[in-house]
Amino acid sequence: MGGPEIRELEAFLVLAEELHFGRTGERLYVSQSRVSQLLRSLEGRIGAPLVERTSRRVRLTPLGESFLSSLRPAYEALRATVDEARAAARGVGGVLRIGFQGTVDDALAQAVALFQDRCPACAIEVAEIALSDPFGPVRRKEVDCAVVLLPVAEDDLELGPVFSRQPQTLALSARHPLAGRASVSAEELADCRLIGVHDRAPGYWRRAHAPRVTPGGRPIPAGPLVNTLQEGLSLAAADRGAMLLCRSTARYHSGRASLAFVPVEGLPDSRLGLVLPRGTGTPQARAFARVVGESLARG
Repeated sequence: MGGPEIRELEAFLVLAEELHFGRTGERLYVSQSRVSQLLRSLEGRIGAPLVERTSRRVRLTPLGESFLSSLRPAYEALRATVDEARAAARGVGGVLRIGFQGTVDDALAQAVALFQDRCPACAIEVAEIALSDPFGPVRRKEVDCAVVLLPVAEDDLELGPVFSRQPQTLALSARHPLAGRASVSAEELADCRLIGVHDRAPGYWRRAHAPRVTPGGRPIPAGPLVNTLQEGLSLAAADRGAMLLCRSTARYHSGRASLAFVPVEGLPDSRLGLVLPRGTGTPQARAFARVVGESLARG
C-alpha cells in the first residue's frame, strides 16, 4: 500500500481537534461517512487504530496521540511551503509586520530596503518590541517575525538569519567612576549594579543579558528591572545602575551627554537574529527571511 494521501491526513487532523465525525465532515465539506472512510484508509496504511469510537465519544488511541504530535508540525511546515511557493508565483503582497528590539541598525535597514525592492506589492509595518518580552509579539501574532537579541531556545519558534556578532558595551552614568575608561573587564562588572529586565522574558535570556556572576565567578549586584530599553537608559543616566548593550545600540545613543558607553572585554559577543513561528510563518515573513539572508551574505 502506498503512502497516505493529504486528504486522509487532513481528516485525521480535524477529527483530532473536533473529536466528532459530524463536525469534522462539516469543516471538510464532506459527509460523515466520507470522514470514516478516510480514517479507515489511513489506519489501514499505518496498520493500527488511531481513533477509538463508541456511541458516546471519540478519542485518540495512544498511537493516535503520538502520530498527531509528529504529524501536526510536519503538516504545518508542508502547508507553509506550499503557501510560499504560491506567493512567489504571484508575487508577495499583503502586509509584513516586523518587530525589533532596540534600534533599526544599518544591516536591518538594508534588508528591509532590499525586500521592498523585491516585493513592492507588500506593505511593511515596523514595531518596537519591549526588551522584557522578546518572543511574545511573535507568539501572539502581533508581528510576523522579529529581530531580537539572542539566544532563543523556544520550541515553537525558529531562528532565521543571524546578524553579525557585536562586542558588548556598558551604558552607565557619565558620573560613574568607570565612565572615563577606554574599556572595562568582565570581572569589573562585580563593581556595578547591573540593570535587568522583568520576567516576561525567559530566565535563560535574562541571564544572558544581565549575568549574575562574572566569568571568574564573582557575583554581580542586581540593579532595577525594566521593561524597555529607554527605561534602562534613563535609570543608567540617573546612576541607578549600569546596562549591557550591543555596540550598535550604544552608538545610536552615544550623543546623550548624561550617559557614557564603555566597551566590555571578556564577555561573549551580542547577536541579533530573525525569529519566526516554527512551521507556521506567513509567506511574507518567509520571503523576508530569505532576503535577510541574501542581504547579510552580500555584506
